[in-house]
Amino acid sequence: MLAVHKIIFLNFGNFFLDAFCGLFYVISIENKPKFAKRRIQGGSMSTPARSANAPSKALLEKIFRTAYKIRVFETEGIKLYRQGLIRGYFHPYLGQEGIATGVCAALREGDYIASTHRGHGHCIAWGADVKRMVAELLQKETGYCKGYGGSMHIADISVGNLGANGIVGAGTPLGVGAALASQIRGSDAITVTFTSDGGSNNGTFLESLNLAAIWNLNFILVIENNQYAVSTRIEESTRETDLYKRGLAIGVPSFQVDGNDPIAVHDLTREAVELCRAGKGPVLIEARTFRHMGHHVNDPGKYMPEDELAYYKGRDPVDRARTALLEMGGAKTQEIAAIEAEIAAEFEDAVEFSKASAEVTPEAFREFVVGY
Repeated sequence: MLAVHKIIFLNFGNFFLDAFCGLFYVISIENKPKFAKRRIQGGSMSTPARSANAPSKALLEKIFRTAYKIRVFETEGIKLYRQGLIRGYFHPYLGQEGIATGVCAALREGDYIASTHRGHGHCIAWGADVKRMVAELLQKETGYCKGYGGSMHIADISVGNLGANGIVGAGTPLGVGAALASQIRGSDAITVTFTSDGGSNNGTFLESLNLAAIWNLNFILVIENNQYAVSTRIEESTRETDLYKRGLAIGVPSFQVDGNDPIAVHDLTREAVELCRAGKGPVLIEARTFRHMGHHVNDPGKYMPEDELAYYKGRDPVDRARTALLEMGGAKTQEIAAIEAEIAAEFEDAVEFSKASAEVTPEAFREFVVGY
């Protein structure tokens, strides 16, 4: 009964936290900055020129399939949350699909990723089983972590997914540790850690990147700069908003890319991988993006200027991946429709599988507790 009471208390705790955040959002709206369109920085220390070799149809299809699968997972997952089937928090990756999709498409088997609290997209881009992911969100025993982790703690060490993390910025030192382990083993494996603009202000960000530089690790740190840390605009938390420049200060090759362009993200990540394997790592990538809604499902996002949101929705990464497959890959609209139908059916099957799976019980938590 004690465990059940704790779960109930945590749910009420989420309610009160949401209420507090709502009050804070109202206050922050009064001082929100005026949106101004910006250009992604160019030059030798920013986005390199796109490869002269056109991407293959196979790559373009992989990118679109992954981006669309993330979009469906998040959109339908929100519905499950609204139905009360998902407890705790749910941080959608909507609008940021181009980053995980492009980065992971440039990696290979044997590499590693470390994720964030907004990590569903990273897991899917890394090839996670949607059934096990939905089951984890629904706290079922068939989930990746047997239902113990939930939305913010999905991991699968067997395939190099070091896991999502509920602590902002905590994945950065974890990734450096994995990269160091690979170096000690004599492996050329690459470790990618995803972090955020908010996470870049943590002390562990610079500490970890500096260690990776000293040790010349095969480590790529990707800042998903969606320009808001919850409701705090980036200009309110740092003077220099081009975050890739932080790496330049410690001699790390650092670049900025349009995070809503999955092909550009892929091409830049591939170059970062080549730099690392040539002994010139680590590499810092800042991917500029924008989330399509508030920080989490219960956040109305009123602090986000409507014109800014419209601007970025007009550069939707899933739409751009679809257009690239049609125009650059020569795909037919029927092929696109078939892919979309296949992914929709896959998610429906995952929901049915998860609903039929056994729920984790409070008593089961004792399996991993020592000294009770």
